Amino acid sequence: MADELETEKPETGPQPAARAVAAPPKDPRNAIIDALMELAAERNWEDITISDVAARANVSLAAFRDYYPSKGAVLAGFSRRIDHIVLEGAGGDELIGEPQKERLFDVLMRRLDALAPYKLGLEAIFDWARRDPLAAAAINRVLVNSMRFMLEAAGIESEGAVGALKLQGLALAWARVLPVWFRDDDPGLARTMAALDRELTRGSTFVARAEDLNRLISPLFSMARSLFERRSPPPTVHPRHGHPESHDERMAS
Repeated sequence: MADELETEKPETGPQPAARAVAAPPKDPRNAIIDALMELAAERNWEDITISDVAARANVSLAAFRDYYPSKGAVLAGFSRRIDHIVLEGAGGDELIGEPQKERLFDVLMRRLDALAPYKLGLEAIFDWARRDPLAAAAINRVLVNSMRFMLEAAGIESEGAVGALKLQGLALAWARVLPVWFRDDDPGLARTMAALDRELTRGSTFVARAEDLNRLISPLFSMARSLFERRSPPPTVHPRHGHPESHDERMAS
């Protein structure tokens, strides 16, 4: 009878351990960048949500919003990180006295070295930009700004009308080099280096022609500006208020 009334005792074997909760990252901004680039290497860009990135980075959505307003902003942050790596390593004196093309070639190869750990993700992002013109335009703006610093690191002027041509031309050249780099499995990057050299040679020829044209037309622009300023009538001072008389006031008087 006592045996019948004995209740079943719970098992006392080993219980599953409680799931460990990862600590928040010490550097959430860079953790978000790393998470996005990891996810870009794993799936289509359009399938990656902000929640996915936040979960991979182990940050809350609120923390994500504090640092970045969108996935595109994270990409811009990634580009700034790469800029910083390249600029920190481009301050040596080994290229002093070298031609501009050689200096720029060295800076851009340093950029490829910095990008190497993210190659798969970058290829997926590049494919997405080719499918989405608006995305391509947004990425182009980020890239042009990065190329500004690459030119400056190489000691090449990037201001003015010719500077704007240099920046956009270099961004387009970079976009043509990247597909070669994506498929280049040679540790020495021979095909990539050849493509980069070819693009810089072509760009140097174009920039030289643009600079020649700029030197020719700059005096004409200066002359036209001088003539325009000389023919512009001085403002009429209002006799009662002592301030320049507007067009409507002159017509009414």
